[in-house]
Amino acid sequence: MASQHIIELQNVTKYFDDNLVIDNVSFYVKKGEFITFLGPSGCGKTTTLRMIAGFDLPSEGKILLNGKDISLLPPNKRPVNTVFQRYALFPHLNIFENIAFGLRMKKVVNTYRNEKGEEYQKVEKLSKAEIAAKVKKALALVDLEGFEKRSVATLSGGQQQRVAIARAIVNEPEILLLDEPLGALDLKMRKEMQIELKEMHKRLGITFIYVTHDQEEALTMSDTIVVMADGVVQQIGTPTDIYNEPANTFVADFIGESNIFNGTIVGDRRVKFCGKTFDCVDDFERNEKVDVVVRPEDIVMCTPEEGTIKGKVISVVFKGIHYEITVQVGKYEVVIQSTECRKVGEVIGMKIPAQEIHLMKPKYTSNVFDGVITKRNTVEFADGEFECDVTQLYPGSHIDEEDYLVTATGEQIDLTGTEVTVEVGLYDVSISDDEEVGGTTGNIISIIYKGDHYRLIVRTDGEDEEDFVFATDDLWNENDRVSVVVPKDKIRLTLKNTEDKKR
Repeated sequence: MASQHIIELQNVTKYFDDNLVIDNVSFYVKKGEFITFLGPSGCGKTTTLRMIAGFDLPSEGKILLNGKDISLLPPNKRPVNTVFQRYALFPHLNIFENIAFGLRMKKVVNTYRNEKGEEYQKVEKLSKAEIAAKVKKALALVDLEGFEKRSVATLSGGQQQRVAIARAIVNEPEILLLDEPLGALDLKMRKEMQIELKEMHKRLGITFIYVTHDQEEALTMSDTIVVMADGVVQQIGTPTDIYNEPANTFVADFIGESNIFNGTIVGDRRVKFCGKTFDCVDDFERNEKVDVVVRPEDIVMCTPEEGTIKGKVISVVFKGIHYEITVQVGKYEVVIQSTECRKVGEVIGMKIPAQEIHLMKPKYTSNVFDGVITKRNTVEFADGEFECDVTQLYPGSHIDEEDYLVTATGEQIDLTGTEVTVEVGLYDVSISDDEEVGGTTGNIISIIYKGDHYRLIVRTDGEDEEDFVFATDDLWNENDRVSVVVPKDKIRLTLKNTEDKKR
């Protein structure tokens, strides 16, 4: 039985110079499927698309087409066509000639019979009649019949996009790749084209692989969504699965809107967050720390007496189809989406059905790095150097006048070059916009609000690009450049399996 996987990526990794862009990615695409790569800018989705197209080659791993390895196959040998955000139409050619351009270059093998009835083959270009028929069919598929002689300069953005799609599908590819093709359109046109693209996919019956950072586009059009971040696949599933059962807090935060809290399991399917205990359906160990995700539309407003939690309304914003209501519950903020309105200052109760409380294991519980002790008895890690207490490596030890460590038994040890494991808690890190005050510098790459604090990730500048994850009450912006501050007494060190350097 033939495989239904038209494209399959097996452990694909991609480096540009020494920069890791795609990290051991594996997934498959079914024939006829509309699959979307979704993620923020720089997550690797376009690079993945370009590797499928053949414009970039994987550094490691394989790309299979119908079960055959095409990892090194050039783009013109692959049965794929690509539509880019910039349509790259020829301004000096009319619509017909833009679409026909590739067909005029195309050669096909035709079979003939000679006078003796013997078959022979000839490589020929398509006839004018064949080209005209194919262009007419492509124009019909994108609803541009009768536009053949129009100049592309007279077309709207949506019409130009349709011409670009027609030019891509006229060659009858097995796979159509679309790299943020709606990005240049205004909001109204983009929404209209989302529906048209989905209908076009149904009519064509071929495989669509789509790239976007727009969650609504992905949820509206896709059969399957591949959510990516930092070159890693975070979750693969249907739009419903991705939205209702996010695999981690990144997916929950990126897809739609979410309330995300720190929680603790306090009993059999019982979880405590926002200072109260709720029934849930996920099964975790008692006292286990969890991330709690609740969608704003799943919170039920009620009287204060009826609610599991209650709080004061601090903000009401009308969003067109619902009100977005922010409620202060002690130190926590809870966001509700409802067709019912409430007044600022009103005290309300809230209930959350057990099945709408989604629990997941926290991805980050502390920061752990490889480090090396310097001759100054500081520790180098995460592309920086930090003050630390090296005596914790040997209980009962102290530092002598010559800066050597002296153990409890009187041994004198030179720790220079000693390899250690460094651990820093999520609440033990702070940042500053003064680059001189911290042990290392970097940029904020992620911000997630968790009800009463923000979880930030700072990626350092060095070759290893280490990530610091920490909690803060302060609001920063993504891409802010900062220095990372860790107090000396918050750096925990343990020895690795290395020989002590003795004097």
